[in-house]
Amino acid sequence: MKLQQNQLYKQGEDYIRIVELARLAVSYKTMKDPVDGEGTTHLVTKKEFCRLIKGAELLDYEP
Repeated sequence: MKLQQNQLYKQGEDYIRIVELARLAVSYKTMKDPVDGEGTTHLVTKKEFCRLIKGAELLDYEP
C-alpha cells in the first residue's frame, strides 16, 4: 500500500486522514465526522502509522 496525503481511513467509529507525509514521519488527524473536519492532529513515524491503520478501511475521499 502506498501512503499519500489526504487519504482517509475508517477504523471502528473513527476516521483517520493523512495531513502531511514526510520521508520518515506522518502527521494525521483523527476525527469522528470527516465532513466537518474537526479533530486532533498527531505526529508519528511511518512504522507507527502503518501499525495504527492495520485493519482499517481505505475510503474514497475527495477533499
